[in-house]
Order: sequence, then C-alpha cells, then structure tokens
Amino acid sequence: MSATGHSVWLVLRREIGYSPVMNKVLKTLLVVALTVGAFAQPIRVGGNVQAANIAKKVNPVYPVAMKAQGLEATVMLDVTISKEGVPVTISVRDTSVPHEFSDAAIEAVKQWQYKPTLLNGEPVEVLTTVQINFTLAK
Repeated sequence: MSATGHSVWLVLRREIGYSPVMNKVLKTLLVVALTVGAFAQPIRVGGNVQAANIAKKVNPVYPVAMKAQGLEATVMLDVTISKEGVPVTISVRDTSVPHEFSDAAIEAVKQWQYKPTLLNGEPVEVLTTVQINFTLAK
C-alpha cells in the first residue's frame, strides 16, 4: 500500500474503530481505490523516489535589463513532470524574485524533457524542485 493509502487507512481506522473484519474491508477498498487512481497525484521526488533525470535541458536566457543592472538571482520552481517526462505545471516558490528572472526560468524549463520516472516499473507523474541560478561572470 502506498503512503497515501496508508494515511487514509489510518484515518478511517481511527474514525470507524478497529475490528479484524473492518480492517480487512478497509484495506481491500483502499487497494482498489489506489489501483484505479482515486488518490492520483504527483509523487514528490526524494526519499525512495528517484530524482527526475533530465534528457534535454535548455539554459535560460539572462534577462537583458537585469544583466545591465548587474543583478543576480536564484529562482526556485516547483515542477510537475508528466508520465511522459514533460513539464506540465511550473510554479515559482519565491515570488519576491524579480519577475524577469522567474519568467526566463519558466520559459527554459518548459522546454526541458525528462526520462519518465518509474514506480514499480510503471511511469508516474512526479513533483520536483528545480533551482535556476542567474549569476554574472566576475
């Protein structure tokens, strides 16, 4: 049973109460629900889930106005990667970073291609954090 299924099982067991028969029924229902994707959501990379492997990486374009001002930044993005290895959602973690940097980072990451992440031999959607550094040569 997955971590999500186990968490749901614990809550239901606490709410309904424990009995050997109810325990077996709950486990069976959860296995069926998990099999059909009732709790489908991206799996966070880390722990026992391997890091997403980049197959194609496009470097971001340094924003001209930011470069002219001598500004640097680090953009942290939360990226959901589809079963096919394509970024499907990208969100900025720290909105205090100038939008020129965030926009450039997102435009680059949209073009990235990942090798599908497998769980029990099947491709799964994963959620990962991407760090894009904008630094000027010293």
